Amino acid sequence: MSAAHLPANHPFQPLFDKMAADEVISSLTAYDYPTARLLDEAGIDLILVGDSLGMVFAGLDDTTGVTMQHMLYHTEVVARGIKNALLVADLPYHSYQSVEDAVHNAQRLMQAGAHAVKLEGGTTQLDKVEALTRQGIPMVGHIGMLPQRVKEEGGYKKKGKTQHDADRLLRSAQDLEKAGAGAIVLESMLAEVATRITQEINIPTIGIGAGNECDGQIRVIHDLVGAYPWFRPPFAKTYADFAGDMSKAAQSFIEEIK
Repeated sequence: MSAAHLPANHPFQPLFDKMAADEVISSLTAYDYPTARLLDEAGIDLILVGDSLGMVFAGLDDTTGVTMQHMLYHTEVVARGIKNALLVADLPYHSYQSVEDAVHNAQRLMQAGAHAVKLEGGTTQLDKVEALTRQGIPMVGHIGMLPQRVKEEGGYKKKGKTQHDADRLLRSAQDLEKAGAGAIVLESMLAEVATRITQEINIPTIGIGAGNECDGQIRVIHDLVGAYPWFRPPFAKTYADFAGDMSKAAQSFIEEIK
């Protein structure tokens, strides 16, 4: 979907405008109203209600325990804090096993306030992407390392290390574009593979652990501000120490009331 073919007032238009101007698209996750409002007021381009909330918000081992009810609730509260940013919500694990499920649950997320939805997978998901497109539901693809498949794959593994895998990722990106995806997240793949994909397709690519040549970058907000000190991906730069400040504030309160 090139910018020239976007309907008037399409929610992805600002992303294509950024890409055309050779400006990097900025994206962060949010799971609550104050965070969403602060990010929106800071000028972030895209806010994702990610199923990463299962780990950094709910303390689960991975994202597979996140349900539609979780996503609907967090999408609704995040939407209240947004005036300008594009709001994308993840379709969680097992919520799009069939075309019918994908359309139904995507519609529910849109009703909760999302401007677009995101689902994981490339060529194997084309029937769902095409169905969402036919229903007028803007959607973001997600290829590379897929967190919802972490148990199947035995951990978080970098993608694109072989020529076969690199070619597969490029085909997936091209197929998603043809099926109607308006943007694609490229997660945890070799930088040269992400660069090749970005050069070969006409829709925005948004990288996370995929080098610096994507059209945009996305990070989990807890990684960005140091709010989840127990684990931080190696590619995530921390700009603040929320965890340390919170601990110090609690300790100061304890000392004062004693």
